[in-house]
Amino acid sequence: MTTGTYSYPQKSSWGSVGVQAAISILCAGIIAASLAGIAVALYELRYANRIYPGVSIYGVDVSGMTPVEAAAIVNETFDYPRNGQITFVYNDTNWTATPEELGARFDLDTTITEAFAHGRRGDLRSDLEAQWETWFNGHAIAPRMIYNDRATQEYVGDLADELYTPLIDASLTIDGLDVQVSESSSGRIVDVDATVSQVMSPVVGLQSASIPIVVDEYQPAIEDAERQAAIARQIIDEPLTIGISDPLPGDPSPWRFERDKLAQMLTIRQIQDGPGKVRYEVGLDDRQLRAFLVAIQGALEIKPQNPRFDWDSDIEDVVLVTGGVIGRELDVEKTVQVINEQLVAGAHSVPLQFNEVEPEIADNMTAEEMGITALVSEATTYFSGSSSTRIENVVAGARTMDGILIPPGAEFSFNEWVGDISLDNGFAEALIIFNGRTIKGVGGGVCQVSTTAFRAAFYGGYPIVERNSHAYRVSYYEQGPNSPGPGVDAAIYTPLVDFRFTNDRDSWLLIKTFVNVGARTLTYSFYSTDDGRTVEVKKPVIKNQEPPPQALYVENPDLAQGAIKQVDWAATGAEIFVDRIVSDGDGSVLMEDTIYTNYQPWQAVYEYGPGTSLPAGAQTESSSENQDGF
Repeated sequence: MTTGTYSYPQKSSWGSVGVQAAISILCAGIIAASLAGIAVALYELRYANRIYPGVSIYGVDVSGMTPVEAAAIVNETFDYPRNGQITFVYNDTNWTATPEELGARFDLDTTITEAFAHGRRGDLRSDLEAQWETWFNGHAIAPRMIYNDRATQEYVGDLADELYTPLIDASLTIDGLDVQVSESSSGRIVDVDATVSQVMSPVVGLQSASIPIVVDEYQPAIEDAERQAAIARQIIDEPLTIGISDPLPGDPSPWRFERDKLAQMLTIRQIQDGPGKVRYEVGLDDRQLRAFLVAIQGALEIKPQNPRFDWDSDIEDVVLVTGGVIGRELDVEKTVQVINEQLVAGAHSVPLQFNEVEPEIADNMTAEEMGITALVSEATTYFSGSSSTRIENVVAGARTMDGILIPPGAEFSFNEWVGDISLDNGFAEALIIFNGRTIKGVGGGVCQVSTTAFRAAFYGGYPIVERNSHAYRVSYYEQGPNSPGPGVDAAIYTPLVDFRFTNDRDSWLLIKTFVNVGARTLTYSFYSTDDGRTVEVKKPVIKNQEPPPQALYVENPDLAQGAIKQVDWAATGAEIFVDRIVSDGDGSVLMEDTIYTNYQPWQAVYEYGPGTSLPAGAQTESSSENQDGF
């Protein structure tokens, strides 16, 4: 066991006197703190509902005032919204408004609330420091303003209306034959937004201010129209003549536009001439000119014509017969341009503008270049018994077809190639079918030409686009050796009834015609590339034959009494079906079609002179009119 000695602390040397002194000091501190706390409490109690000392609003001391008292005196003292001056200035003119008129008002409640809240943040230490600082140094509160620029917008908008000056360009007007000019003036528009944006800063700063009105000045794009007015007067000063500079025989005469018509057509266009600059340009209205030119375009057109060739079997090539013709087409847009250019330059006689149109085939083209290598189809018809005038028409019609060229894939139109069937073009009067009767008419016999063309195309295996039969069986088309029989004819009646087929070969088609007047024959020969196709045409199938009606007797006052003359001949009616099969070189069928014909039963017609005795039971009736074909 270990043993040791412990020492105990001894009694302090202060003794009873020291303790008493300490207690006295502590009591004094407590008393002082209590008095200070009481003083603070009394201070806070005194200003519980009042603004702390040292607070001022816009120079007005509101210390110790209740919010209501402060509001009354500040509202009376702060007169900026009512008496402040915002002056708008433009040049030497001023417009002055109060901030209140411009939508600014004193936010009294917010201002008083801010003054009362000073020193009352809720943190005792911070609040006492703020109150102490304010007691000695003071604290100024700026008045709070509410500003709504809508009133300013309206105010400045009224100024904008007052200052607005419209921009006026110089202008031209046409009144009859009188050309009038109005002067230009610059424009002025207030930039309302830019002006309003300058108001807020002084209003918020409680200042009067001079605000420059922001104005946009605009200069006229067209300042002078006198030169164009002079041109306009010049244009309508005399009539305008438009025509062909080098007219050909048959070309139309020039067209003349009188002054009043020119004035009606005169137009004034605005042309952009650089940034912000525009000028007038006068001339005749393009649309009216264009409409006029399009209307006469067809009468001025000359279609290009391919050369016409013959086939020389000895050299197996084509031989030029007639050179090609360069075509002509009106250049509408170029003519419109030239008319206005020359009118401005002072001219009043202006030539129409044309473009040349070259033929598809040149005069020096060879058969090889066109793909023509051989005779691919041929057809002959007979016209024994034809009158001399009918023969004339067969010759004239065949001439229009001789040596023509049909492009690959193109369509042949008989009416297009035969042209105008008229006396002027070499056709004569002969019998035609018209109004259910066989009568005299220009071009009788041309159907012999169309029928022969049809047979060459049909037996050559070409696709038939349009074919029309005659109203009744015509004996001419069933003449001659190896006649195909009825149902293989083709009637035409320009311009309504046509015969058309398509050249479906890859090469050009040369059509040759030959009329042997002595033998009364017409032959069509087709030259192209032999693609090996074969054509099988079956014999006509005749159905539903119908005998002709009873003969008709029609009085003709030009005939003598007792005279009877036959003018139409009876024919049996029937439905005819002709089948065709076209195959290629390998025997594959290219096309199958059937030519259908419905011939009407046709009655004989006799004309007789007045007072003539007719056979017993003779049928009489007045004649009528209805076209059918040549």
